[in-house]
Amino acid sequence: MFPTQQEVYEWLKDVKDPEVPVLSILDLGIVRDVQIDEAGKISIKITPTYSGCPAMDVIAMNIRLALSGRDHTGLNIEMQLSPAWTTDWMSEDAKDRLEAYGIAAPRRLAGINDLFEAEISVPCPKCHSLDTRLISQHGATACKALYQCNTCQEPFEYFKCH
Repeated sequence: MFPTQQEVYEWLKDVKDPEVPVLSILDLGIVRDVQIDEAGKISIKITPTYSGCPAMDVIAMNIRLALSGRDHTGLNIEMQLSPAWTTDWMSEDAKDRLEAYGIAAPRRLAGINDLFEAEISVPCPKCHSLDTRLISQHGATACKALYQCNTCQEPFEYFKCH
């Protein structure tokens, strides 16, 4: 008997993002589609958070590992670049877990064009103060910026909107 689509999604819940290990690839909305053909071959479409994201090879490998030994006759992982990934695809629970982990969750402001995003007040994930400042548009990864809280003086990353 071949796995169901729901079973495959359950298996994918255990595949963590290598750059933010408190989130699964499902939490991030990276998994765009799962299909199983009549021969039991599984096809999974994933979308990178950024084009050229170096974590995608690791994510594909981790998907293969999560599905290895399961009852299927093959696996195809396809990179889907369009539509481009957006932080809107992240679950609200994922955003809450980001905050608990110490990374400020993405905040979309109405009327702001993301391409020309102005500096915004990002709440500190440690003390929740809005008195924060941008240190660098580039954090440890391309999807994050580096901020510092002026209240508790702690640096923190902000998961940028896009």
